[in-house]
Amino acid sequence: MMVLYHCVSARSFRPLWMLEELGLPCELRMLPFPPRVLARHYLEENPLGTVPLLVDGATRMTESAAICQYLAARHGAGAFDVPTDDPAYGAYLNWLHMSDATLTFPQTLVLRYTHFEPPERLQPQVAADYARWFLARLRAVDAALQSAEYLCASRFTAADVAVGYALLLAQHLGLSAQFPPAVAAYWQRLQARPAYQRALQLQHQAALDQGVPTTPSPDVRP
Repeated sequence: MMVLYHCVSARSFRPLWMLEELGLPCELRMLPFPPRVLARHYLEENPLGTVPLLVDGATRMTESAAICQYLAARHGAGAFDVPTDDPAYGAYLNWLHMSDATLTFPQTLVLRYTHFEPPERLQPQVAADYARWFLARLRAVDAALQSAEYLCASRFTAADVAVGYALLLAQHLGLSAQFPPAVAAYWQRLQARPAYQRALQLQHQAALDQGVPTTPSPDVRP
């Protein structure tokens, strides 16, 4: 059975949601956030101290969007990935990489310089600038959704899971009120998916069962 190391609503939510879409069992090992500080033993598993960490036999992966691609390709029987000979393959890969490098990254700076740094190192202007950067980058998502319900291949794919987490993080940061209408409707569709709902419930119950705080990671305050 696969093992997923996870903090509540951290980037590791991407693979958890993907696993639920695929109906794949896994052993969910919950960690307090941030694990590199509050669960030092985890550094033996992942020297970076970050989540996710997916262990699938000899395979060990730590990049959330890559794990979604891996799970869809290896375990999805074509249901959630896009084959290399499909005209949408390039767009599919582009969305997977954009989800973290372009959409999640600026939000981590908002979190850091609004909440996670000591008071003397908080940078409100930096946080505001990167919040605007994120919202500007949403224009690509908005454009893709003007004539489609999902981002590529005319269907729900792992790319929607990956980008969907960026929207979840934006909601925690209070940015979702500024989503364009097409993005807001898309986000509502994603949240209505049974697998998304199961993933939320699963992480909450697993945190309770394993004695880990249930506060979503973006809402944790030092």
